[in-house]
Amino acid sequence: MSFVNVEYPHDGVCQITLNRPERMNAMAFDVMVPFREALEAASFNNDVRVVIVTGAGEGFCAGQIWKTRVGWIFSMA
Repeated sequence: MSFVNVEYPHDGVCQITLNRPERMNAMAFDVMVPFREALEAASFNNDVRVVIVTGAGEGFCAGQIWKTRVGWIFSMA
């Protein structure tokens, strides 16, 4: 299951949807990595003029999952 969906609904438009509604689309590495890759791909696509970022479900993005951040902080020590 992909936590980031990329669609091209119209010419020149890229729509990136965060697709983890059960977690209010909170950012964790399994969301951040494909999200970054989708943004990067859109930035290199000369046909894309607009990027729309949205979230599935009731919320756009609840922020970052704390467990992910804590693990990242301790890995840097």
